[in-house]
Amino acid sequence: MSTRARASVSTVGTALLLLLLVGLAASVGAVALEHAETTADGGTQAALSLTATGETLQFVHRGGETLDVRRLDLRVRVDGRPLDHHPPVPFFSADGFRPGPTGPFNAAASPEWRAGETASVTVAGTNDPELPVGSSVTVGVRYAGRPLVTLSAAVR
Repeated sequence: MSTRARASVSTVGTALLLLLLVGLAASVGAVALEHAETTADGGTQAALSLTATGETLQFVHRGGETLDVRRLDLRVRVDGRPLDHHPPVPFFSADGFRPGPTGPFNAAASPEWRAGETASVTVAGTNDPELPVGSSVTVGVRYAGRPLVTLSAAVR
């Protein structure tokens, strides 16, 4: 076989292998995109964070979809024990919490919670358990009846 014939076979083989790899990559990409769309359609996606300073729980919407706080349900636990009263967001005055939560948790504010916005509630002394420094606070956040995220922070 001549050198020229071997070079042609090698070039054709390389081209066929390249086409096969491109087709495989496109198939994998299509499946991955379909899965991502299915996951996004299956529920709300938002990134939230929590800090606990004294009796104040501060939540930051870090990114993702805008949330309607009227569809949120917050369940607070301190060192594994649930609070007697959970914050009924949005509110102005509620059992177990000091009046005047901030941001979209306040009934007088817009109920839309966008990325970059902060909201907070302050636990009142009438709620139990207390939030001593060093305790662990966990907040289960549900949106429209579905689990959205579980947040944790140590009280500072």
